[in-house]
Amino acid sequence: MHVLTQNPGAYAAGSPLLKTTPQEQLLVIDPETFRTHFNQKPYLLPHRLGDHPLFALPRLIELAKGLPAEYVEYNAGNIPVSIDSRLTPRNGLSVEETIRRIEEHCSWMVMKRVEHDTEYNALLNRILDEVQAHSEPLEPGMFDRAGAIFISSPGSVTPYHLDAEYNFLFQLRGAKTISVFDANDRSILSEEELEERAALAQVHRNMVFKDEYQKKAMVFELTTGFTLHVPATAPHWVKNGPNVSVSFSAGFSTRLEHRLERIRRFNRGLRRLGLRPAPVGRCGFCDGVKHQANRAWAKVRRLFGAKDA
Repeated sequence: MHVLTQNPGAYAAGSPLLKTTPQEQLLVIDPETFRTHFNQKPYLLPHRLGDHPLFALPRLIELAKGLPAEYVEYNAGNIPVSIDSRLTPRNGLSVEETIRRIEEHCSWMVMKRVEHDTEYNALLNRILDEVQAHSEPLEPGMFDRAGAIFISSPGSVTPYHLDAEYNFLFQLRGAKTISVFDANDRSILSEEELEERAALAQVHRNMVFKDEYQKKAMVFELTTGFTLHVPATAPHWVKNGPNVSVSFSAGFSTRLEHRLERIRRFNRGLRRLGLRPAPVGRCGFCDGVKHQANRAWAKVRRLFGAKDA
């Protein structure tokens, strides 16, 4: 296990890094660090969101009430690292009660797709415009921008899971410990599991965690004023600190990640036929053929009214 922290003093007012960054920018991005780490390994970088009014308690309650019900999830926070998300217990409270009593009632809450709200959409786009200026030369074609807000009670756990998108997680209040795992380590995350998750639209979020995985974790202490970049499909789990935590996730996809997902869908279909397809990246020509075949099949399905799964 590798515990990774970052010295906030390195980004204090007057430091060389901050002097080279326009004050109106919300993320403090060092171009060289971004180039070597983006979608390769997780890392911390500072942000300037501060006490943004969109994350004040009354505004969060207003947002939760305005979002479609399927975008608001709130559960008990006193749960194990490994649990089927379909079995996660509810906390017995309403959305508003969950937010108002978050400090005393161990809960974990997420509001997804907050870009449906005009003000949160503007903030998300401002942040991701800054990211795209650096990500576009590396992985072009940013699309499907998505924002989410996490509100967690002291000591609550977010179970072991992965997200298909690239993620920048902003810590706005409190602190949390995040264990992140290498998305390319097949002893932790098998190609078959990635194929399954790419192919099924309604796969449950959480995954099985084994205690021996933890020795391979990259552990970050995410504190107020910092952002953690989590690469696409990198498994992770979260333990909240001793205070209420509020975090904002700015996520997105790229053409490359979408292509990999299509190839994995095709591979899953081949496995269901009893074949043993080459994993993504093993054969460039094969990957190209699979990608085109999956696109063609998706078009056929859409002609007959089926959704592109």
